[in-house]
Amino acid sequence: MKFQSVFDIIGPVMVGPSSSHTAGAARIGRVARALFGRQPEKAEITFYGSFAKTYKGHGSDVATVAGILDFATDDLRLKDSLVIAREAGMEIQFLLSEQLAEHPNTSRIRLSDKAGSIEVVGVSIGGGKIEMTNINGFSLQLSFHAPTLLVLHKDQFGMIAAVAKVLANNQINVGHMEVSRRDRGGEALMAIELDNETTPHVLTEIRQIAGVLEVSLFALD
Repeated sequence: MKFQSVFDIIGPVMVGPSSSHTAGAARIGRVARALFGRQPEKAEITFYGSFAKTYKGHGSDVATVAGILDFATDDLRLKDSLVIAREAGMEIQFLLSEQLAEHPNTSRIRLSDKAGSIEVVGVSIGGGKIEMTNINGFSLQLSFHAPTLLVLHKDQFGMIAAVAKVLANNQINVGHMEVSRRDRGGEALMAIELDNETTPHVLTEIRQIAGVLEVSLFALD
């Protein structure tokens, strides 16, 4: 667990009561929403460990749904998120799991509509900070505190070098990078945290690389 400043320990500006159980839960939900790319018709939320035991008292349920609605941690609508979501036609289901997770503050979120679905796993590590540990079956460890480039591609040689070349040619520095695959020779997911913002033409260049299937850029804060 790494904190960059004293403000990471104190926690974010937020609607309380807890930076880990409320703000962290909201950020996990917001990452799920960003990855899905639109407001879902259905949200299935599974809480593990401490989240499962204290989610009502600490507001982890309303916070997670607020994130899925794309509300920031300090948005006063957070406390009314369940009502707002249902009025918008979103079906919400909460599940509590006794399965032992790697971190006590863990949630699994599945968002879906008629066009598709996404499933993510996130953990709240304290001070409002989060780590996403799984995206659609790809094991990763991402904080999404910096602009994050996700590249879905064929699992074949030369892919990392090709993407890195595009970034280098556009003077974009890499702060952190991970690659995950489900099966050898199938699909792989490249996740790259960038030190600076990029431009649409960089994404277009990456999409034109042979073997690249999908490219997305996320910058929540």
